[in-house]
Amino acid sequence: MYRGVLSSSLGSHWRREVLRTSLWYVPALEVAAALALFGGTLAADRAAYHGDFAVPGWVISGSADAARQILTTIAAAIITVIGVVFSVILLTLTLASTQFGPRMLRNFIRDRSTQLTLGTFVATFVYAVLVLGSIGVESHGDFVPHIGVTVTLGLMVADLAVLIYFIHHTAVSIQLPQVIASIAADLAVAIREQGSGNTEPHEKDGPAAGELVARAEEGGGALLAPVSGYVQFIRHQNLVRLATEANAVINLEHRPGHFVVQGHRFASVWPPEATPHIRQALGRAHFVGPHRTLSQDVSFGIDQLVEIALRALSTAINDTFTALTCIDWLGESLCKIVAQWHPARVHRDERGFIRVIAPEPSYDRLMQRSFEKLRQSSLGQPAVMIRLLDALARIMAETASPAQRRVLFEQAAMINRACERSVPEAADRADIQRRYEAVLTVEARLASGEEGG
Repeated sequence: MYRGVLSSSLGSHWRREVLRTSLWYVPALEVAAALALFGGTLAADRAAYHGDFAVPGWVISGSADAARQILTTIAAAIITVIGVVFSVILLTLTLASTQFGPRMLRNFIRDRSTQLTLGTFVATFVYAVLVLGSIGVESHGDFVPHIGVTVTLGLMVADLAVLIYFIHHTAVSIQLPQVIASIAADLAVAIREQGSGNTEPHEKDGPAAGELVARAEEGGGALLAPVSGYVQFIRHQNLVRLATEANAVINLEHRPGHFVVQGHRFASVWPPEATPHIRQALGRAHFVGPHRTLSQDVSFGIDQLVEIALRALSTAINDTFTALTCIDWLGESLCKIVAQWHPARVHRDERGFIRVIAPEPSYDRLMQRSFEKLRQSSLGQPAVMIRLLDALARIMAETASPAQRRVLFEQAAMINRACERSVPEAADRADIQRRYEAVLTVEARLASGEEGG
């Protein structure tokens, strides 16, 4: 039951992510709200026009020509501001692509404040045009939507507040520490949602996962990728249902974040006789696109932080402090992985039989991809090496087994050897050596505590 709830949660996260990473969804909702508001205020204006109730004193009154003048001026001003907002958005995206890397663009596109700002101005413009179009001559003389005009003026005041907030938010959001912190926050959510699936006991019915993988690889039927691109999301519960109907086991050979080539092997099925049945419905159970997402790919969040750090360490930019900030947040995220990373690698049906075997990034691989490129780019930079060792010491303090500490110790040892090769100043080498010894001290304390326990 828990596995089904987890899969449903990841599916909901995927749908939210698809809608959030668009500049049209929130504006479309606000335009729909503007249409509903216009319908309500128009009904009230017509009721007042026919004498069904008296218009409150705070409602703006005036002739049809005056109303047209006000609404025309507001609509023209709003459409001008929309152009300015679009320009600011495009400028921000250009700056983000240049300074942070093209893969950071999605983080700015999915920003709720940008979408709300754009939607608010578009909705106000639509509402003003609709109110302007409703002015006309009817049986009792000129019909002037006084309530609609008043509401339009109120929306214009709200738009000014939104514009001021948008300028402030844009100035804050393009600052590198804020960008890095937001990526780390998204990564923390991904770790929590994707790393808590392996909560079932190992004793279950049916053959073990290793035996099933061997059967599928040696004599199973091949499932070929229908299109090329990055695997973005896999509906594991759909695959479990398909495999149960066919009394088969699906061995996925690619996880979200991997690139698949059309016509190449994507998965295998045992027994092979069930392959045609599963192949027909495979396209509805997984999604392939031109880019990676965080929905089921926690490695992508790590790669984003590493990418910003690598760009900062390049000779063209040479921004050591940005790299140090990335390492700080990367260390914080990896501390969460040490404690929470237990992803589900097998998915069972209701009777407890394994139906889907899915590859997931291991703890060792996540740690290696977090430090390897940074270590390679930090040659001759003592400040970066020191910060990497500090991060390793913090992560090691959270470990609970020798296997977890081993991969961290290997990274620390490689950093220490790189220091000896690339750092010419003796004092700098001594500083790095002290940080390395701090990592060894933490490892020794934890090992002695386990032996004593």
